[in-house]
Order: sequence, then C-alpha cells, then structure tokens
Amino acid sequence: MILTLDLGTSVTKAALWSPDGLVALAEVAVVSDHPEPGTVEQRPADWWDSVVAACAALRDDHPDRLREVSAVGCTGARQTFGLFDASGAPLGPGIVWSDHRADREAARLVTGDWPGPGVGPPLDGASVPAKLAWLAAHRADDLARCAWVLSPRDLVGWRLTGTVATDPTLASLTGCYRTDGTVLGSMAGSAADRLPPVVPSERVAGTVATPVAGELGLSPGVPVVLGAGDRQSEVVGTGATAAVPMVSWGTTANVSLPVGDLPVPVPAGVVATRATDGGWLLEGGLSAAGSLLAWLGRLCGRPPAELAVLAATSPPGARGVTAVPWLGGARAPWWRPEAGAAFVGLSGAHGPADLARAVLEGVALDVLRCLETMADRRPPGPAPSALGLAGGGGATPAWGAVLAGTTGLPVRHRRSGQAASAGAALLAARAVGETWDLGTLDPVAGTVVPGPGDVDRYAELRPHADAVASSLLGPGAPPTCG
Repeated sequence: MILTLDLGTSVTKAALWSPDGLVALAEVAVVSDHPEPGTVEQRPADWWDSVVAACAALRDDHPDRLREVSAVGCTGARQTFGLFDASGAPLGPGIVWSDHRADREAARLVTGDWPGPGVGPPLDGASVPAKLAWLAAHRADDLARCAWVLSPRDLVGWRLTGTVATDPTLASLTGCYRTDGTVLGSMAGSAADRLPPVVPSERVAGTVATPVAGELGLSPGVPVVLGAGDRQSEVVGTGATAAVPMVSWGTTANVSLPVGDLPVPVPAGVVATRATDGGWLLEGGLSAAGSLLAWLGRLCGRPPAELAVLAATSPPGARGVTAVPWLGGARAPWWRPEAGAAFVGLSGAHGPADLARAVLEGVALDVLRCLETMADRRPPGPAPSALGLAGGGGATPAWGAVLAGTTGLPVRHRRSGQAASAGAALLAARAVGETWDLGTLDPVAGTVVPGPGDVDRYAELRPHADAVASSLLGPGAPPTCG
C-alpha cells in the first residue's frame, strides 16, 4: 500500500493506492487570500495541517489501512513557496505561484544568468527570483531570519523525514537553479543558501519520523519519496508521450509534451522543465481554468460542477459568446500578464450555460495554441495522435468533448481521475523497488472523440476567437498560431 500526498493550490489530497488501483481518497481545501490586487497568499501552516486532516479522514474511513502503507509518495504545486526558520515555523504568509506582486523587481533582474532560453518560467512578476527580490526589499527581516525557502511539498517532506530537499522538477521551474541542479546565486540573491538541495524524483529522501507517524497514523520508518511537481506527476500518471501529450484541468490548465532532448531554442510561448526521467517537458501553463469556472459560479450563485454540466446544454460556439480565460493575466502561449479575462458577444438571451460553455472553449483554444506552438519546433518524432486528460476535467464530459472538438484529437481519461496522485504512487513504487504498472493501477476508462461536425465548427469559430484575443492583447500582440 502506498500513501500519496498531493499539495495542490486549492486542495490537499491524501490517497491510498494498491497495485490494482485507488483504494481511498480524502480531500481538504486550502484557502488563498488576496490582500491586494495581484497578490495571492496562503498560510503555510495550512500546508501541513491539511495533510494531517486528510490523513485523519482516511484513518476514520479506513482505520487499519494506513498501517499497511509501505511508502509515501509526494507531489504538489510548483513555484508556491514560504519562508521558514530552523524549527520549521513559517515566517509570514506563503506566496502562491499566481501572485504577481514582483513586476518591478522582475524588470530590474538581469537575465544573463537565467538557466537558458525557454528553460524555466518567464522572468516576470510571478517568477520566484522576482518574488525573492521583492521579499528582500519588503520583508527583509523575515528573509534574514529564514533558514529555508520551501514549497508546500518540500515543507511536508521535511516534516515527514526531518530532511530538507527538493527534486529536479520543482527546481527547474523556479529559475533559481541551473539545469544540473546547482543554485544560481544571481537569481536567488540573498536566499541562495536557503534553497533546498536537489535529490532525484525516484529516490527515497528519508523515512517517516516517529512523532509524525503517530500524528498521521503511519508506522515509523516508512520510506518517503519526494516525487515530482504536479505536472510532471500527471505526465507519469497519464502515461503521456510525445504522441499523447498530457492536458490537465485544475485551478488552471496545462499542456505537457515529453521530449527526450531539449530543443534549442525552446519554442517561444512555452517553457521547458525537467521530467522525472531526466528528460524534458515542453509546457504550456495557462492562467485559469477551474478558477475561472469557480469565479463565474460565484457570480451566478451556482457551484462549478453544476456549471460544467450546464455547459453541455449550450452548443459549440456558446451561441455567440467568446470567452478569453485570462483571469490571472495571459500566460502560455502569450505571456502578457497585463491582459485580462473577458466575455465578448453577450446579449440578454444568454445565460449561465452559454458562459460556462464559452469558458471551456476559451481554455481549449489556448490549449490548441500551445500545441501548435510546440509543433513549430518539436524534436523529430510522431505528431500527437491523442491527448491524455488529467485533473478534474476527466469527470466533466463537456470538457472532454470541447477539447476533442477544438483540437481534433481523441481525449483519453483514466479510471481514478487522480493523475498526479497516480504518478506519485508510481514514482514511490519505483524508488522502493516495487514494480507497478500504470495500466493496472489506473487503466484508461474511456476515450472522447470529436462530435460530428465539431472540428469544422470550431475551425470556423477560430478566426473570430483569435481576433478577440489579439484585440485584448493590444498593440504589439504576437501573431496567433495556426
């Protein structure tokens, strides 16, 4: 039995896995605060407390199963981090990946020592180096007192084992490490000696300490594997390849294309990050997906799950409504943080179903643009023949149908709907020498193919959607793909 801990942006998940699949799952919400426009913070204490609460829920429902756990595998959101003293106590609020407070600091940083063109995220106000520079200017006392700068996943690994570490996949998206895993002092600044050392994703980082074992209901001495970031774990959990890229729907959406060698240059508009096998991922990270549906739900007084069902009742094209899903600024393939979200074409005849459908279509179009951008400079190999679905979208039939119709590719979803956790389980199994098979652990449960006429209909709608996007980007907008 393997326990996985997934430290997501909005929810922490604890899951029990056997080689035959998901045994149990518990979820605990994690709250983000927005004290000022452009800022997104969390309480770092919630990161560990949510793990304790999720394990308690598993223990309540399955009182004997946690004692059967032979390994713990971890995954979590990338670029979110907090400051901690030598005892592990947080020093102020944690800063979430989508926070853009450091635009001015980003403009002052010199990019000459950046890990490489296209490697890691763009150096903007959301990047870790810029935020560390902001902390040096605005929370200098906290930064001076801190012993470690840690992501939620890395903090949990420390609490579990007493050992501080990160893995290559998280390190590669900070911009604070070279591609060999050593720290880039010019980017990390005064925090260079507070960044965790890098250990392989498939290596045991330590074992569960006795006090923590009692708190979680585990046996002391269980091996702990840090695993990988959420997207890299989803790539493992979906079985993604160059022929079957992974598309994730969560708080935001992501397109990940595994490649063995780093293309030079990396295609403009996407970024390259380390994969768990030592290779690379070409990634297109969008700004909003589930978060935009949740925002719409708050306005409409309807839960996001209900809106996702309603979306299926509106036809392709959402009866003339076009959504631009840039709630947190335009990310891949645009990287224009000043751009905002919009609905265009609204009339009094439209309702929540049309707006929800337009959200799904707007996200799917940015997914397609990312795939097209990757195709411009992908290494030799097969063109995508299907997409592997990760995240909560697998349980939303309308999302699969929209994605298939927009891209023209079949969309596969797996049984558990928990690709990141499944990937974490597989990485943990490998680290402790167990042979687990994805096809048995989490088999493909279904494939959504484009509906009759959907590909042609979305192709007809594409020029209008591109024109709307370009108008919102303003002068100097890059040409649309396609």
